[in-house]
Amino acid sequence: MLNLFQSYKEQYRLNLKLALPVILTQLGQIFTQFVDNVMVGQYGGDNPTPLAAASFGGVVFFILFIASIGVALGMTPLIGELFTQKRHRESAQLLQNGILFYTLLGILVAGVQYLIIPLMYRMGQPVEVVDAAIPYYKMLIYSLPFIMLFFSFKQFLEGVGNTKAETVVTILSNISNCLFNWLFIYGNLGCPEMGVEGAGFGTLLARVVSPVLVISYFLWNKTFRSYLNEFTWSDFSLSTIGRLLRMGIPISFQMFLEASAFVGTSIMMGWLGTQAISANQIAGTLGNCSFMIILSLGAATTIRISHAYGRRDVDEVALAGKASYHLVLMWCALCAVLYISLRHIIPLLFTSNAEVIAIASDLMFFIAMYQLSDGLQNASVSILRGLQDVKIIIPIAFLSYWVLNLPVGYFFGFVLGMGPSGLFLGFTFGLSSAAVLMILRIRRRMRKLRILQASGEFLSEYSREGL
Repeated sequence: MLNLFQSYKEQYRLNLKLALPVILTQLGQIFTQFVDNVMVGQYGGDNPTPLAAASFGGVVFFILFIASIGVALGMTPLIGELFTQKRHRESAQLLQNGILFYTLLGILVAGVQYLIIPLMYRMGQPVEVVDAAIPYYKMLIYSLPFIMLFFSFKQFLEGVGNTKAETVVTILSNISNCLFNWLFIYGNLGCPEMGVEGAGFGTLLARVVSPVLVISYFLWNKTFRSYLNEFTWSDFSLSTIGRLLRMGIPISFQMFLEASAFVGTSIMMGWLGTQAISANQIAGTLGNCSFMIILSLGAATTIRISHAYGRRDVDEVALAGKASYHLVLMWCALCAVLYISLRHIIPLLFTSNAEVIAIASDLMFFIAMYQLSDGLQNASVSILRGLQDVKIIIPIAFLSYWVLNLPVGYFFGFVLGMGPSGLFLGFTFGLSSAAVLMILRIRRRMRKLRILQASGEFLSEYSREGL
């Protein structure tokens, strides 16, 4: 074990150097989500409806939201490769077209989200939960164009290896979100008491703050201002947007399919009653807490892999990828132990409803069960993104989440009568299959990379030849 650590110590350092600022960002996001749910849960007291409404509104919004974010993530590996090859002009073109396209995509998806509102009453949820969820959901819809504008700059910054600026921006936005929630959920300092809708309004205002701050940073920093100075009307190009789409759409579909497993499970929770919805929100919040750190390590992995790929350094690709697996597994094991140990204590922070607490405690055990698989599959996706090998993740995600996860969860939850715990058991099957299949794909890709390197044919076009 000591020899392994010594062999990878430098790789851990490089991965963590990039990941730590993002981890700080995600910790801020975790804190915001935690505070959001605690505030809404405490606002409701023994009444589970407010927390259930925030859960349902967030779930319906999440699936198209995460698919939109997935499209934006396609910019990072493209910028990473160009950055290591010092192709400043092409990087500026990608940023310029990304700003336009991603913002317009946010507006388009927001329109689609709005059209979904009447369907929310047809998803088998308690009517009082849907009534309370819709105002909250609308606030999230209004925030989507702003968050997509922010991600245009955020993914560019990650591509060039600057994770510190986005950290500062996100933390400041998260702090503002907590303040806005305190003002508008409870009606403090003369503000209207909006309850669950106030939590959504706080999120909207915070997401307006994010792009304002990041654009200000680009204008202030001489290095990044130079990219903005390269913008010209003639550089708006359908071919450049097409390049972003070719990389972003497979990532988006993978994230959509994975998210749909969680969203589908949450909707099925609603068939079991308001208490199950509230418990699912508590368990989901905790699962997201640990997953945010996994995402941070994944972002660092994509950056390092894309830079090594740009330099055509296959050995560095392999070392960076393995170091990512080690770090992710250590974090997931720690979280699993904590969730099992504290599963009867943590839910008390959110609600005083005894039935909700009991269900949430059971669900935390199942979260601990799928932690390692979740970490492995996300690290694998991050490696494949860095290698610009993203088409394969769509069929893997379809098989894992739609063919296995949701049907298995339904079978255990309803056919075998296990209820909420059975629904969560489906995640173990889906995430484990995704992890195994993606690792097999990476091993195959690395073998081909080494053959190309040995033959001197390691060209950038290889990733578009379906090797």
